[in-house]
Amino acid sequence: AEDKGPLTLTVTTILEDPYAMARGTELEGFCMDLLEAISKMLHFNYTVKIVKDRRYGAVSPGGNWTGMIGEVVRQEADLAVAPLTITAAREEVVSFSTPFLQTGIGIMLRRDSASRGTSLFQFLAPFSKEAWTGLLIAYLLTCLCLFLAARLSPCEWNEPGNEENRFTCLNSLWFGAGALTLQGAAHQPKALSVRIITAVWWAFTIALLAAYVASFTALLTSGNDQLPIQTFEDLVKQREIQYGMLDGSSTFHFFKNSKNPIHQMVYEYVDKRRDYVLVKNSQEAIRRAVESNYAFIGESVSQDLMVARHCNLVKAPEVIGARGYGVATAKGSPLARKLSIAILKLSESGDLDYLRNKWWETSCLHTGQDRWSPLGPQALGGLFLVLAVGLTLGVIVAVVELSNKSRNTAEQKKRSCCSIFTEEISQRFRIREEARQNRENPEKIKP
Repeated sequence: AEDKGPLTLTVTTILEDPYAMARGTELEGFCMDLLEAISKMLHFNYTVKIVKDRRYGAVSPGGNWTGMIGEVVRQEADLAVAPLTITAAREEVVSFSTPFLQTGIGIMLRRDSASRGTSLFQFLAPFSKEAWTGLLIAYLLTCLCLFLAARLSPCEWNEPGNEENRFTCLNSLWFGAGALTLQGAAHQPKALSVRIITAVWWAFTIALLAAYVASFTALLTSGNDQLPIQTFEDLVKQREIQYGMLDGSSTFHFFKNSKNPIHQMVYEYVDKRRDYVLVKNSQEAIRRAVESNYAFIGESVSQDLMVARHCNLVKAPEVIGARGYGVATAKGSPLARKLSIAILKLSESGDLDYLRNKWWETSCLHTGQDRWSPLGPQALGGLFLVLAVGLTLGVIVAVVELSNKSRNTAEQKKRSCCSIFTEEISQRFRIREEARQNRENPEKIKP
């Protein structure tokens, strides 16, 4: 058949910010801009009308479809351009285009109701558990290396039989703890090897304390109290915050039909309290979330807008049930394929991203406040690496110092260097028993 001029299509939509909003006698919004772009690509005219029953589309008790889906099924409209979720049930009675927006199901609640109270152990928050574990291991290893180097180095401990080593096990632990708190130490190292370990440990502690202070300051000044509601599992485990969703929405049916135990718990909670946790529209959801301890479960892309427009609202990180918004046409209509191609072209050209940024623009100043996280091993890895190199170098230098002394002694006594070195090692690590014997029998050590 030959073209007889541009087609004029009837388009049904629903008033939903920012998809379609009334401005006088005109409609504007994301979906209106999308419809205009598609009409220019496919060369058709259109008239837009608001869906009569103000619903998206669900099966009524009588078996008929309501909302925009019902109008397309009854051929009262050629297209439904709105934030209409593509579901299997809807796909059976209409044809959808490829999604023009990807979304999922998220949790939205008031920022202060989501804030966790200050913990008695909040001073531990700047570092992760792994970082604290690494710090403890680094402290113990440093004290061990300090103890070993002080015993091995003849510059630090020249006569094991006649003098006592200042860097005992307890003194080494105390020395390391003093440096960690920027306090002075009673014993100053004399040997190069011990000084290397001491200097590296001091540098490590100064950098570590600077990182701790910076992270703790960021935690306090950002106003960040980590959200206690991170996931749907967190939501069902607590009792302080009520939660609900749009009555009869695709989100409601998702939880109703899900086999996931956590999702079933969400549905059971909502179903038992449906009279006061289910809401009629997004405006009511926003009002309840702002005014009370109420978490709204809904389409994440719509929640993005709510958070952008209402700065005291915040979204939990977890998003489940990935789905998309599509344009609905009559079942089997050839328009569905043309619409899909047009939407793909708009996506590839970046026009969809432009429209998303245009209509989801936010004026909130604290968009990055919830991104604070404790410093982990990755952030502190360089410090631990430098410390490990310094400790290794210090122990090696201590061994070299002892081997030099053993070589000189071997030359004087005309003995094997290895035997002298072995004797030195043996004497330096049996010193406690020998020192006690020498104190009890001092005449044995006289010439």
